[in-house]
Amino acid sequence: MFAEQYSKNKFVQIPDVFEPELANALEKMLAGLPWQLVYSDPQDGVVQLSNADRQRLGPQGMNQLMQKVMALATRNYGYCYNAYQMNEAHKENRDSGHPIHKLLAFLNGEEFRKFGEAVIGETGITQVDAQATLYTRGSFLTRHVDDGAQHERRCAYTLGFTEGWMTDWGGLLMFLDKNTDIESAFRPRFNMLTMFDGRKIHSVSPVSAFAGKPRLSIAGWLRND
Repeated sequence: MFAEQYSKNKFVQIPDVFEPELANALEKMLAGLPWQLVYSDPQDGVVQLSNADRQRLGPQGMNQLMQKVMALATRNYGYCYNAYQMNEAHKENRDSGHPIHKLLAFLNGEEFRKFGEAVIGETGITQVDAQATLYTRGSFLTRHVDDGAQHERRCAYTLGFTEGWMTDWGGLLMFLDKNTDIESAFRPRFNMLTMFDGRKIHSVSPVSAFAGKPRLSIAGWLRND
């Protein structure tokens, strides 16, 4: 059923991926990660700021930085949200012993990779990229496509860990047509695996100023390197 849906729409949502008790434990574990603010800069590329970095910049420095990020966003450039780069942390042996590394191992394990291959109708998935993301008020991801420099990104995915999200709070995964009109949009859901063709134009709408909680998820790609 899931493979048929993906074949037809290049998009599928799969509910109840984890047992309820485990899903709740994962939500609590992810919420407590040492987050970094990430944004994209034309000169510096991907920039990651720790809490210490933000403290050094101070309120005035952060205000100037956010003005620059927003000015770039008006030209449809970039993103701004909190993240924990799971693959990067594993390679650098950061936060050794943290259960986040077990989650990354599961995503890169044979069972999940073979499941992904079966859904998207491809073979040869060699790696699963993953980053934990925390969208707070004002966080966004402008419209773009994802296929990778060598077209190695065969499928994008998200794992949602946000309960009770309201559509009016923003943070919607949106798909756009060639005229950049909204084709479809999906609110975050708890314990939901979403898989889609990253070559479709997509974005995450800005989280509203009145959002009642953060938007928590894992996001990444199934890759064939």
